[in-house]
Amino acid sequence: MTGPGRRSSTFTRLLRHGFTDASAAERLLDGAELSPVRNDPVLLEALGRTADPDLALHGLVRLLEAQPGASARRELLDTVIAAKPLRDRLLGVLGASAALADHLARHPRDWEALVTYEPRDLHPGVEEFERGLAEADDPVSLRVAYRRCLLSIAARDVCGTIDLAETAAELADLATATLRAALALARAAASDDAALCRLAVIAMGKCGGHELNYVSDVDVIFVGEAADGADEGKALRAATKLAAHMMRICSETTVEGSIWPVDANLRPEGRNGPLVRTLSSHLAYYQRWAKTWEFQALLKARPVAGDLELGAEYVTAVAPLVWQAAERDNFVPDVQKMRRRVVENIPVAEVERELKLGPGGLRDVEFAVQLLQLVHGRADASLRSGTTLDALQALAAGGYVGRTDAVQLDAAYRFLRSMEHRIQLYRLRRTHLVPVVEGDQRRLGRSLGLRTDPVAELNREWKRHAAVVRRLHEKLFYRPLLDAVAQLPSGEVRLSTQAARERLVALGYADPAAALRHLEALASGVTRKAAIQRTLLPVLLGWFADSADPDAGLLNFRKVSDALGKTPWYLRLLRDEGAAAENLARVLSAGRLAPDLLMRAPEAVALLGDGDAGGLAPRGRAHLEQEILSAVGRADSAVQGVTAARGVRRRELFRTAAADIVASYGTEAQPVEADQGALVDLVGGAVSDITAATLSGTLRAVVRDGWGDTLPTRFAIIGMGRFGGHELGYGSDADVLFVHEPREGVDEHEAGRAANAVVSEMRRLLQVPSADPPLLVDADLRPEGKSGPLVRTLKSYEAYYRRWSLGWESQALLRAEPVAGDEDLGRRFVSLIDPLRYPRAGLGDDAVREIRRLKARMEAERMPRGADPKLHTKLGPGGLSDVEWTVQLLQLRYGAEEAGLRTTRTRGALAAARACGLLSQEDAATLDEAWVLATRVRNAVMLVRGRAGDTFPSDPRELAAVGRYLGYGPGHVGDMLDDYRRTGRRARGVVDSLFYGA
Repeated sequence: MTGPGRRSSTFTRLLRHGFTDASAAERLLDGAELSPVRNDPVLLEALGRTADPDLALHGLVRLLEAQPGASARRELLDTVIAAKPLRDRLLGVLGASAALADHLARHPRDWEALVTYEPRDLHPGVEEFERGLAEADDPVSLRVAYRRCLLSIAARDVCGTIDLAETAAELADLATATLRAALALARAAASDDAALCRLAVIAMGKCGGHELNYVSDVDVIFVGEAADGADEGKALRAATKLAAHMMRICSETTVEGSIWPVDANLRPEGRNGPLVRTLSSHLAYYQRWAKTWEFQALLKARPVAGDLELGAEYVTAVAPLVWQAAERDNFVPDVQKMRRRVVENIPVAEVERELKLGPGGLRDVEFAVQLLQLVHGRADASLRSGTTLDALQALAAGGYVGRTDAVQLDAAYRFLRSMEHRIQLYRLRRTHLVPVVEGDQRRLGRSLGLRTDPVAELNREWKRHAAVVRRLHEKLFYRPLLDAVAQLPSGEVRLSTQAARERLVALGYADPAAALRHLEALASGVTRKAAIQRTLLPVLLGWFADSADPDAGLLNFRKVSDALGKTPWYLRLLRDEGAAAENLARVLSAGRLAPDLLMRAPEAVALLGDGDAGGLAPRGRAHLEQEILSAVGRADSAVQGVTAARGVRRRELFRTAAADIVASYGTEAQPVEADQGALVDLVGGAVSDITAATLSGTLRAVVRDGWGDTLPTRFAIIGMGRFGGHELGYGSDADVLFVHEPREGVDEHEAGRAANAVVSEMRRLLQVPSADPPLLVDADLRPEGKSGPLVRTLKSYEAYYRRWSLGWESQALLRAEPVAGDEDLGRRFVSLIDPLRYPRAGLGDDAVREIRRLKARMEAERMPRGADPKLHTKLGPGGLSDVEWTVQLLQLRYGAEEAGLRTTRTRGALAAARACGLLSQEDAATLDEAWVLATRVRNAVMLVRGRAGDTFPSDPRELAAVGRYLGYGPGHVGDMLDDYRRTGRRARGVVDSLFYGA
């Protein structure tokens, strides 16, 4: 007896041996079932070695209770105490698997399957498992026999007799034997059907790869042929019945539960395709319709049941197609896209606990290995294993993967798979989620040999291995490319030049030889710079490969690195600031404009970082004007001042282009901007502000150089067109009007000469060839067009508009907004033109007809010969002209009544027209979508080609780059063009109704 408040010595021993509920364990040990051995130290020590001593003890008591009599209980206890192999096996299973404990409680003599301990029992194969299932004659008895075999695998696994790879192989062999037994039951139930056909069962996925989990769908494909003399149609129907029955035998729930689902969705056409096809039908599908992921899946195809000769014919026939898959267009992007889609479909709450599908999970290793197999397996048959670990070892042996990387990945994969096995073994449920309950984590950690602090050790090891996978799985593809060119001594087998070229071609490089030269120039040598480049390049190459032009990305990176490589901050920025390297990769591979702007002054790379010098958010007009005017104030001449202003403009254009590209492509830190209109507004507003600030600085520089602080005439610049509407694109000219007003006491002719001199000098200095892009200033929208004076006084404008103004000029003035110069003069100009652009009486029918006539003539005369009108962003159906003229007609008609319409911005006016009921919400959305898309296409063309254009590029790579900018993945440019036509067609229908009154 123990005194009050004191613990018994048994209680203390139980705690020391790992029991968490020592009181309950003490009661079980004191029960009748264990009374003969309750004080036996062998039992207690054996229980303490299990993953969950409490669970093991409870399972043992249940098993003893289930024995048919006292002699059977005594036999079990005697064997447990006397036979260490049985003791370790049985208690190991009971401490790791509640589900197998349930099985033993239902079938109390099955513990005897663990007694024998002969060499042939240590590594059973398909033949041994078939013998274990041989007596099953219905689905229920098959389940019982299956669990009995599974019990023996689990026992060897938890005792460490077999390792992870051997366990997975045995589970696959047991699945093979089970599929054969299930098919035999199906054939016995329908002997007439069986006589009509030949049916082969092809294992796919982990079963096909000989690396199955404890609980997993068993993926299969069925191949059927007619037996000699049988009709093919009848034979296929018979084979389909057999296949379906076999699937039900394995999948359906009975009193003994189910075995596992048999999944045939990897077959051609998936669930929509026939369950069984002939070999020729399979080949016809794969040759014509199959997607890249289907060939990736066929890597693991293995005949396992039914007509094995037919199965072998199938594998032999599809193998050449599998190893040609890497030659398909967009092969690597397709595989990577499939991987990203898997991750995106994980519920947010589960991402951090996902062992299989989450970042740094098992699927990352498997995808990386399969990708390399498909690229290099064409020429190297040693890589054609369906087993992940075997394939990884072969890749390392052949130099396709660095040995150190392979060793680290192998260890990480084994640990993560072991975690997955133990998690599934507990309840025999299909799951890949790490448990959150501490007790479950404790059992999981102990089952993996982590005994000091199981929960903490488990989480530490899990996170460490997942981090290794995250770090290596993409670099695995690129690092050997650097080793192949780095010219560093090493004891490893290296990727051959031919293999490196194959890999680069698979990544999308059109000129692999040039790419290898760039890599050699960047990464060779023993300098600190080369060492940092070797760290950065594996990641950068992946980002380049994600673009439409990897060659340009790598070439541009070499140019920037050559220009900045000796500066102390450049490589440190890319290495240490998370966003900078990816932002740079996106910018350098997205087209010509942004890299061209960067090459003119490579130090602008600093803008891509997230430090004090970084930041891609556009600066406002006031901030830009202050910077430019300060620079002009410090300059010794107008030339120097305008050069400084143009330098700021170039830098800010780069900032805007980079922000646009990063938001359109998305990065790890910043997802793709979903609001396309917001991107259009960002670019339009930023470029317009940059242009206005540049004109302000240029005006100040010219005036100061020629006249000192004060020009003899007040002078203002009025933005027109897209400039006045805050809608400038990267390639837009600055449409303006120039207005002046002589100062008091100044002769009008002198004032006019000064104003004209200012305009001429501004336009000249802004177009002088230099390292900075020119700014073309276009004044053709002035009164009388090119025939009229370049600059007018305010009174001259007033006189002209009063007497001679035409309808198109009133329409053009809808976009007029002061952008630089004398603010008061600009405001008075706006007051002058408001009655013209917002006439109180609206527009008469004649004026409306004239506007319609002008638009029709413009479309007919200005559409380029040979251009596809449906794809012309300016003049085509639903293009910029359609939307803008429709909105401007509403402004001319109703602007005097509705204040919201009195704006220079197209989208703002469209929203105001909707708000005041001039068009429906649906029509407004249709027009807005079309205008935003057309503007985005124009911006994309300029970014990609480096020159402005109103149509989609004809060059396939440039067209793909435009698609990538617009969110269309590789191989989807056709979808992009179809979507553009569809959007334009819908918008044109609205235009016909609102503008033409059709």
